[in-house]
Amino acid sequence: MKELNSQKLQNLLRNKFLKSGVKMSGAETIYFSKDTKIGKNVTIEPYVVFGLKVKIGNNVVIKSFSHLEDCKVENKVEIGPYARIRPGTILKEGSKVGNFVEIKKSTLGKKSKASHLTYIGDSKIGKSVNVGAGTITCNYDGSKKSKTIIKDNVFIGSNSSLVAPVIIEEDSVVGAGSVITKNVKRKSLALTRSLQTEIKNYKRKKK
Repeated sequence: MKELNSQKLQNLLRNKFLKSGVKMSGAETIYFSKDTKIGKNVTIEPYVVFGLKVKIGNNVVIKSFSHLEDCKVENKVEIGPYARIRPGTILKEGSKVGNFVEIKKSTLGKKSKASHLTYIGDSKIGKSVNVGAGTITCNYDGSKKSKTIIKDNVFIGSNSSLVAPVIIEEDSVVGAGSVITKNVKRKSLALTRSLQTEIKNYKRKKK
C-alpha cells in the first residue's frame, strides 16, 4: 500500500510540474520530493532524483542521472549528467556542474564551472572560476573538516588537490597536477609539480 501511495504521489507531482511548463523527457523515471520547488522554463532529463529541500530557479537544465538534495539552484544553471548536489550547496546564476562532479556544503559562484570528475566540499567559490577536471578539495584530515575559499576569476588546472584550510586569491592560476597546501596570493601562478626527467636512448631491461 505504501508503494502504491508513493507511486500515486509521484504521478501527481509529475503532472503538476508538466502543467506548470517544466520540460521532462522520460517523466516516469524522474523522482520528486513532496517539497520540490521548480521555476519557469526548466528542462529535466530522465533518471533525475530530487531529495528533500531542493529549490530550482528559472531556465535551468538538469541532465540525466543527476541527484540533488537540500540545495538551492539559481537561474540559468546547467547540471549533469551524473552530477551529485549534496546538502548545503548553492549554485549561483549561470554556473555549471558537469558529469561525475560532486558538491557538498559549498557555494559555486556566478558563471563558475566544474565540468568534469571533481569533488568540491566545504568550499566557497567566487565568480567566473574554472575548476579543472579531476580537482579535489581535501576538506577532511581524519578528525575535522576545513574550508577552501577560491575567489573570483581563478583558474584551477586539471588534477589539482587543494588541501584545506586554504585560500586562493583573485585572478590566480593553479597549475595542473599541483597539491596546494598554502594560500595563493592575488594574480599568482601556484605550481607544485616535480620537474620532468627524460633519459635519452633508454632501453627497458629484458626478462
